[in-house]
Amino acid sequence: MERNYTEKWQQYERDFDHAVTEEVVRDVAYYRTFLANVIMIGAPDEDWILVDTSLRRYHERILHACEERYGTKAPKAIILTHGHFDHAGSAKKLAEHWQVDVYIHENEIDYVTGKKAYPPGDPTVGGGLMSLLSAAFPTKPEHLEKVAKPLPGDGKVPFLEDWRYIETPGHTPGHISLYREKDGMLIAGDAISTEKSESSLSVLFPFQHIYGPPAYFTEDWMGAEQSVKKIAQLNPSTVIAGHGLPMQGEAMQKELEELAAGFIERAIPKHKRH
Repeated sequence: MERNYTEKWQQYERDFDHAVTEEVVRDVAYYRTFLANVIMIGAPDEDWILVDTSLRRYHERILHACEERYGTKAPKAIILTHGHFDHAGSAKKLAEHWQVDVYIHENEIDYVTGKKAYPPGDPTVGGGLMSLLSAAFPTKPEHLEKVAKPLPGDGKVPFLEDWRYIETPGHTPGHISLYREKDGMLIAGDAISTEKSESSLSVLFPFQHIYGPPAYFTEDWMGAEQSVKKIAQLNPSTVIAGHGLPMQGEAMQKELEELAAGFIERAIPKHKRH
């Protein structure tokens, strides 16, 4: 086990250093950073947008990954599924570099423009090292005042005609997921996960299963349940979550349905602070 753990860590460090981008379909790819996925929508020879931006000081690696796929072509915009530190951390640096706007749901705007802070992480949810460390995770508001814009109120995604955003609150007040009906592609943010987000071992041993949102940062569990049910009703063919590897096919759909039906038992921690 120790040898396997070491080998996995060494491989992860190599991927980390080289900013490896993986293509899911021709016009959707992702870069798996240390804590969260960064997603690129658009074929290499087309206009594109970036979804989520991982941690602060990650912008150079993200730029490298994007340049490997798109050359020097800047995205048309950055879309954030929500404003947590591991999804919005490099947004300011990237937006300034590319001279583009950052779009986020209006209920998240205050969290990325210096007005509000998220509640602190809940280390009492258990499940692994990430939960224990969560109380120290950043919660202060980002300062994207000059670049942040609210998404349109009609569900349209700027510069993406085939996509719409789905309101999936619960993990945060204005959390969104992105959905493309023609092929069932879902970018879920943290509405669900495909790895056990509370466990640090999941970074190294990413066994693919459908889980609820990261428990240590989820604010409204009843809202989160309704969001999972909404996602399950879409019956997506492929899911790219904020944490974990992409999943697709009947096994994924079955797990998603089971999570929606048994959310209280499967996702809500029995021991939590609130």
